[in-house]
Amino acid sequence: MESTEGFVKYQLGLPHMHHLIAVLCVVAVVYKLTILLAQRRAAKQSMELFPGPPSHWLFGHLKEFKQDGSDLKKIVKWGQQYPYAFPMWFGPLVCFLSIHHPDYVKTILASTEPKDNMAYTFVKPWIGDGLLVSEGQKWFRHRRLLTPGFHYEVLKPYVNLMSDSVKTMLDKWESYAKTNESFELFNHVSLMTLDSIMKCAFSYNSNCQTESGTNEYIKAVYELSNLINLRFRTFPYHNDLIFYLSPHGFRLRKACKVAHSHTGEVIRKRKEALKEENELDRVQGKRNVDFLDILLLARDENKQGMSDEDIQAEVDTFMFEGHDTTASAMSFILYSLACHPEYQKMCRDEVLQALDGKDTMEWEDLSKIPYTTMFIKESLRLYPPVPGMSRITTKTITFFDGRTLPAGSHIGTSVYSLHRNATVWENPEVFDPLRFLPENVSKRSPHAFVPFSAGPRNCIGQNFAMNELKVSTALTLKRYHLIEDPTQTPQIVPRLVLRSLNGLHIKIKPVDP
Repeated sequence: MESTEGFVKYQLGLPHMHHLIAVLCVVAVVYKLTILLAQRRAAKQSMELFPGPPSHWLFGHLKEFKQDGSDLKKIVKWGQQYPYAFPMWFGPLVCFLSIHHPDYVKTILASTEPKDNMAYTFVKPWIGDGLLVSEGQKWFRHRRLLTPGFHYEVLKPYVNLMSDSVKTMLDKWESYAKTNESFELFNHVSLMTLDSIMKCAFSYNSNCQTESGTNEYIKAVYELSNLINLRFRTFPYHNDLIFYLSPHGFRLRKACKVAHSHTGEVIRKRKEALKEENELDRVQGKRNVDFLDILLLARDENKQGMSDEDIQAEVDTFMFEGHDTTASAMSFILYSLACHPEYQKMCRDEVLQALDGKDTMEWEDLSKIPYTTMFIKESLRLYPPVPGMSRITTKTITFFDGRTLPAGSHIGTSVYSLHRNATVWENPEVFDPLRFLPENVSKRSPHAFVPFSAGPRNCIGQNFAMNELKVSTALTLKRYHLIEDPTQTPQIVPRLVLRSLNGLHIKIKPVDP
């Protein structure tokens, strides 16, 4: 009898329990909505001084971007309508002030404001807390420890190694030269720059250019680049749990595993080789010191080296930055040469004179091709390999025109729009290498051209990259005429690096000896 009475009371109490749970759920939802509305209000207030293109209340400007090769043109057009800067909304809560004028860019890049904690957070599962994304004392310590790895004495021997990698790529192109067949550049160049970074920075012969099949590491880098871009553009994916449980989150973890396996193997083999050599002097007696030697043997003033986790992060960062960004830059340089035969001829004449019959490039030759260097810079202007950078403000920022932005604001530097800003560059869409004559450069702000960023957080490897671009350009011009394929117009899109949806296609024919 008592058990029956207890059961009845239990049943009668259930509705009250359900009612309580329902009330708590409603309270939680209301509380969360209140926080989100407060965030949106704060974001809108922070951008009050900056007019911009109309945005949807829920999607922001996301529906304006079609991912069809027209998005960067749209951002440049908005830049013409809204001088200096304008807000861009990614969903209902996230707003970036997009800046595209040298005086605004100088204010941000010359500061010590940290990298944006949202966009760069999405990259961390892949490249960890390396130089690209770390901040504060950790960034300062690592930058100081790694700077010797980019001294010109370390970079000198790399030129011959770069030449070898380029020649391997050019040998593979002979079949295209014989058939006059159009071919896609990016994959060839990616393999070449990966081969080059492995030889130069890690003294590792990967044979990735000659092995049959598609390189797994490069496939993983493409996948990671696309998935990180997709996550940024998809508002629900900003939530870690939602993204982790999604099919795209699974694909990202799988690609990360491939990338980390590749770099982990490089580190493991070098550690074994260095067991008997714990000083750079001993290493130097046997071979050229490379980036990985300096990374593994670096010590600060307290005789402390870098942790295994930090070493892995820096190797992942440099492997990505040293091959993918350079591959983007190099591919667009070769495409630009094909599109401008008159400039191509001037570059080739200069290269042939500088090489004086040699079939390889040496350190001393890098300074003998000033016109070709100007051509490279003009290609970097129109096709910057990193199309944008972002920071977050830790204090109120005041720009040169008096407008301010409060602490906690997101700022995106649109390098692509800055380099095509008509108030800075006359006829910005016209390809003209002479923009980079010294007398023309002196008339512009140093922050008008920032393919390698600027200020305290500029690219540590920019000299390495420029050397590789010069070597690759010169040796390609010595061997082949590059011809535009008018049937294949690139559909340029911003990913982690600048890419083309349909690739970059050219034709080639041999240069007469």
